[in-house]
Amino acid sequence: MVPDVAPSIDGWAKPLFADVAGDIQVSFEFFPPKTEKMEQTLWESIETLEPLQPRFVSVTYGAGGSTRERTHNTVARIARETSLAPAAHLTCVEASRAEIDDVARAYWQAGVRHIVALRGDPPNGGSVFYPHPDGYSNAAELVAGLRKIAPFEISVAAYPECHPDSSSKAADLDNLKAKIDAGADRAITNFFLSADVFLRFRDDVAAAGLDCEIVPGILPVSNVAQTRKMAAFCGVAIPAWMDRLFEGLDNLPAARQLVAATVAAELCGQLYSGGVRNFHFYTLNRAELAYAICHLLGLRPKGPSA
Repeated sequence: MVPDVAPSIDGWAKPLFADVAGDIQVSFEFFPPKTEKMEQTLWESIETLEPLQPRFVSVTYGAGGSTRERTHNTVARIARETSLAPAAHLTCVEASRAEIDDVARAYWQAGVRHIVALRGDPPNGGSVFYPHPDGYSNAAELVAGLRKIAPFEISVAAYPECHPDSSSKAADLDNLKAKIDAGADRAITNFFLSADVFLRFRDDVAAAGLDCEIVPGILPVSNVAQTRKMAAFCGVAIPAWMDRLFEGLDNLPAARQLVAATVAAELCGQLYSGGVRNFHFYTLNRAELAYAICHLLGLRPKGPSA
C-alpha cells in the first residue's frame, strides 16, 4: 500500500515561478570596457540580451576624461549599431555646469534620449563629496539643468537602505522628492539583497506622497567578496544566510554560478509576487545570470533577432 503524502507537503505553496506570465519589463546596466577583451565580453552580452527587447540599457560614467569618453563611445555605438535604447549616466563629479551641459548636448546629437542623472561618488575613493565650484551641487540640480537642454527621459537613483550620506531616511526621501520635482521620470534603486527591503521602501515612498515609478535594481551575486565590498560602500546589508550559501565555492565557479542564479531568481520571484513588473539588472557586463532570471520570470526573445 502506498503511504499517504506527508501532511507537511500538502501545505507547500505553489512553485515560485508557477504563475509568472512574462508580463515584465526589464533594463540592463553595463560599464564601458577598458580593454579589447572586456569590449568583446560586453558586446557578446549585449547581443545575448538584445532579443529580450529591454526598455533601455544604461552605461555607467565616472569623473575624468577617459571614462567619460569610453562611456560616450559605448553609448553612441549602442545607438548606432543595435535596436536598443541607450541611457547614458551623467554625474556632477569634477566638472563645471558648462562641461556637463556640453556632454549632455553631445549625447542628444548622438541620438541618445535618456540620461541617468546622478550626483556621483567622491573621486579616488574619497569619503566626502564636494561639488565643483562652478558645477551642479546635487542630482536634483542636474535634473533641472538637463530639462533646460533637451526633452530627455531622465532616471535618477533611489536607496532602499538609505544613502550613506543622508542624515536619515526622511532626509533621503526628501532628496528623492527633490529629484522627481525637478523633472525626473523614474527612480532606479541601488541594489539590495532581501525583497522586504524594497517592498518596505516602496511603501515608504508612497506614504511620503511620491507618485513615481520605482524600479528595483538587481545585482546577481556571483562574487561574494566583491559584493561585500560594494555593499559596505553603499550601506547595503548582506544577510548572514547569503554568506553561508557561498561558503566553500571560491574554486568552484560553475557551482557558484548556480547558487548565484538561484538566490537572485528567488529575490526576483518574491518581488514579482509583491507586484513588481519592472526590473533593472546590474549585469557587470555578463549576460548569463540576467538572462536566466528573465527567462524564469517568463520573458522570452522577441522579433527577428531572436
